[in-house]
Amino acid sequence: MAVENSVEITGKKIFFLYPAVIVQNDIVEALIQEELEVYVIKDHEKLRKIVTQYPDSVILVNISEQMPEGDWERWIRGIMADQATARVDIGILCPNGDAKLQQKYVNILKLKCGYIQVKSDSKVLFRQLMEALKAANARGQRKHIRAALEGDAVTAINLPVNGDFIKGTLKDISTVGLSCVFERDPGLGKNSLCQDVQIKLQSMILKIEGIVFGSRIDGDTKIYVIVFTQRTDPAVRAKIRKYIQTTLQSRIDAEFK
Repeated sequence: MAVENSVEITGKKIFFLYPAVIVQNDIVEALIQEELEVYVIKDHEKLRKIVTQYPDSVILVNISEQMPEGDWERWIRGIMADQATARVDIGILCPNGDAKLQQKYVNILKLKCGYIQVKSDSKVLFRQLMEALKAANARGQRKHIRAALEGDAVTAINLPVNGDFIKGTLKDISTVGLSCVFERDPGLGKNSLCQDVQIKLQSMILKIEGIVFGSRIDGDTKIYVIVFTQRTDPAVRAKIRKYIQTTLQSRIDAEFK
């Protein structure tokens, strides 16, 4: 029950297995901008290991790739029959629009995310996918995806103070805000306005404006929580979403080599 409640709050990981080109190039990016936690996997055995560890996930599989359809059916049935992965929600997402195949996967296997034929109209495909993911409660109660960044050497924050910059490290980030630790305490009070703040995310230098939501002491360090204002450029938020997805993808790839 505790695990189910956690997923209802945090949402589910969404795995695209061997996605078609239009899905990988257009749909994945669109779902990222909808604040969904999306991954692309091109190894079905690797994905089997992943969902064993993350059983409250969604798999959207392209059964037109890698294996004959009969082998895909056995692979899917295997996931559904295994107690360790039985909670995984599965859907078919492929160019093959064969009516008998659709009937088998929807009416016989009863895949929760259905059977969606991939066509050239990405807008229609996006709407169909959003409906399928809604049926699987993929979003949960979470409104924004986030990435923990502690120990990540390619991220940083620079806070302008009296004509100088105080450098700091990011602990986590979302499109709503971030938490960080500065090299020296700037003495910011609650609701302090922070303008022209620079954040470094790998090779990107982004400028944000934020308000101090609060701070807390953790051992010898003071952690600040800064919430972005509405004046933060939407393009900056879009880049943050993409960075978060790239970071999460890299971590799961490293975890399951």
